[in-house]
Order: sequence, then C-alpha cells, then structure tokens
Amino acid sequence: MAYNSAAARSIALVTARAARAHDADLPLLEAALGARGLRAEIVDWDDAETDWAQFALVLLRSTWDYSARLGEFLTWLERTALLTRILNPPEVIRWSLDKHYLAELHRAGVRIVPTGYAEPGDNTAAVLARFLEEQAAASELVLKPAVGSGARDAQRHARAAIEDMREHMARLLAKQRSVLMQPYLARVDEHGETALIYIGGEFSHAIAKSAVLSRGHAPTQALFAPEMIVARTPGADELELGARVLGQLPFGKVLYARVDLLRDASGSPCVLELELAEPSLYLGYSPHAPARLAQAVSALL
Repeated sequence: MAYNSAAARSIALVTARAARAHDADLPLLEAALGARGLRAEIVDWDDAETDWAQFALVLLRSTWDYSARLGEFLTWLERTALLTRILNPPEVIRWSLDKHYLAELHRAGVRIVPTGYAEPGDNTAAVLARFLEEQAAASELVLKPAVGSGARDAQRHARAAIEDMREHMARLLAKQRSVLMQPYLARVDEHGETALIYIGGEFSHAIAKSAVLSRGHAPTQALFAPEMIVARTPGADELELGARVLGQLPFGKVLYARVDLLRDASGSPCVLELELAEPSLYLGYSPHAPARLAQAVSALL
C-alpha cells in the first residue's frame, strides 16, 4: 500500500450540526493547524457519509448534542475508535460525560461543590430530604442531569420549593437519567465561575463565566445557556486545585482539559465540573492558545 502523507496528517475536528455556528474555537484551531502544515476538516459526528478511517486523528470539539442522543453518540464513539485514533480517548470521554466522577474526586480528597445523586428507582422524597438535611445552610439548590451539557435541564430552586424540585427530579428520572443535587453557591453571582484550560497537561489560560442559572427561570432547552465571558488571571489556590484534579485522573495526561471552579461561602475554590470530552476551550481569550493546541496535536502525529 502506498504511503499517503496527506492522510497521515489529516485531522477531523468533530462538531455537531447545531453547534457549528456557535463554536468559536473551530476556525481558530483550523487556522493554527493549517499553519503547521496539518489539514483539518470540520465534520459532524453523525454524518453517515464520512469515512472516519481517512483521518489520522479525530479530535472531539463541539459534539454538544450528545446528552440528548447519548446512545447514538456512544455507539458512534466505539465504532469510530475501531477505525482511527480519537482524542481525548474514548475511555476518557465516557468517564467524563457522567458527573458521577465528582464522587470519585471527592473520595480522592479533591474539594468539590457538595454533591448528591438521585437514581432511577429511588424514593425522591427521601433522597431530597436527606440532601437538604446535609446541606442545612443552603438557601437554594441546583438540580441537573448527571449526563448533560450547556446547563440544559438544569434549574435553580429555592430551598422551600420541595414540590417543584420533586417534579424536576421526576421528569429526569422518568427518562432514566440520574439527577445531581448541589447547593447553589451564591458567590457565583458576584465572582462568576473560573474555567482553567489545560493543553497537553499544562495550564494554558483561564476565563471567567457569569452565572447562568437565574432564580425562578425554567431550565434551558437550547444547546447551551448564554454566558458572559472574560479572560481571568486565576488565583494561586485555584491553580493548586486544578493541578490536583488533573493529578487524580485515572488516565494520565490528556490532550485538553477544562476544570470549572466556584468559590464557596468561605471563599475556597471547589470543583463544579471537569470537562474532558467536548469543552469549549475559549481559545480566543489567549493569544497563544490556538498555536499551543495545534503544537500539541502535531506532536501526537
């Protein structure tokens, strides 16, 4: 078989049809890869006409509809992994799609936003009452699916709104979706959320995101909830926590990662989410980030 140098340096940047126009990272990464002599093609993950074997590397970027089509997405992931190399790897993606990983991080001693879970078949009244008792100081709770993205199906509830919370839980559990319960940390309204972005296992840059869950608003059904974003210089305590999180991963170094942090009532940072599958990396908020990611991809080829 003849050696195909073009295919050996061809990369699929994988998105979703609904996400293409909203993923600001895609054109920046495509240009940065091109500057290194790498051919990048933006492809929808569910495009039945795509020959995935033609790519030396399949790079997940904005497959943001996965949570509504989880079975299809995981089937695509397994099938495509037989044809080419996927980054981050399938085992990393599967682990990070389900926020039960927060319980693993907590057991490893990582400071997280206090988190409880309700599973299909649970007595929701008992589970909710137990969590409220554990979080006696919480005036509000956040309920969301354990597998979800973009704040879809997530809602902020007043502590006293027991029936509303039980109805929210019931809607998700009826669809066999585990429910995640967390106290609403009010400092986010003033301080926002810090996202630490890592490339090739090293800290690259950080951004601040505004709070997205408004009191009394129903869960968004859009691809993602709108956010206000600015560049941020993270605190030393945030960087220390981010490094600890990455050090606890059972996979070793990953190509890209995003660690989302909130500060609790004491001002200490804690992990809200860990994004290893298809996170926005906010490449436009650091002048060096697109080239940094392109270099890391090139090194893997």
